[in-house]
Amino acid sequence: MHIGLIGTGIMGSAIARRLLSKGYELTVYNRTKAKAEALKIFNAKVADTPKEVAKCELVITVLKDAKVLEDICFSNGMLDSKFTLADVSTINPIDSRRIANRLREYGITMLDTPVMGGPQLAENGELIVMASGKKDMFDRYIHVFEAIGKKVFYLGDNGSAATMKLAMNLQIAMLALSLSEGIALVKGAKLDPAIFLEILNSTYFKTGMSERKGPKMIKYNFEKSFALSMMRKDLHEINFTTKELGLSLPLASLAENIYLAADNLGYGELDYTGILAFIEKINRLENE
Repeated sequence: MHIGLIGTGIMGSAIARRLLSKGYELTVYNRTKAKAEALKIFNAKVADTPKEVAKCELVITVLKDAKVLEDICFSNGMLDSKFTLADVSTINPIDSRRIANRLREYGITMLDTPVMGGPQLAENGELIVMASGKKDMFDRYIHVFEAIGKKVFYLGDNGSAATMKLAMNLQIAMLALSLSEGIALVKGAKLDPAIFLEILNSTYFKTGMSERKGPKMIKYNFEKSFALSMMRKDLHEINFTTKELGLSLPLASLAENIYLAADNLGYGELDYTGILAFIEKINRLENE
């Protein structure tokens, strides 16, 4: 089966390499062509336009936000072809349903297929895939989702998976903040943050983040798997969705303001765990 993939950033490239390793034919496109060209050594075909990718039966999009997704789908001749869209991008459910409805007018089915897990898990086929949209189309392409994920969840109508993804990313943002403030607290008290992590990871309250990201954080290793600026964007989407649903999530609102302040101070291109650097900066702990 020939698959198209649009968006070959960190995650998109990892998904592409996984699909190629599983024997799928793959045509890729990226606005910065050099990022797509790097996949040629893995036998990917590089397209010059999104319209070329749309000739594939299934097109996977891994994009920054809903605006980019709409620009790609509706301004590049893609609608001349009939394909199924599987959108991995993290967008809010309102935009997801709106775009799906627009595409449906052209006979194109859209599935929301956001994932949990970073690039390494993508390359190993160990992502968690959340999917929503037409069940028969999900069933048709489940083998593709199972190629990149160790677990695949079907959640219902369009927008359902997008909502679940936002709820999951909220957990990540909060864990990174909590871990950062714990590290700042012990550093401010002249205690060793490495011991803090050792104690935390000896308890029921340990997390994958505290075990795998924590040791890197205290060494100021913020190698990017998911940018802080993107987490800030996702928190905005979370709070927008919250308002649309008539809910109040006070900590989500506070978290957005904190990540926004960090982004504005130049920490946006760090890994999202670089929120520690911001917390230490405002507490004048960064050089201790």
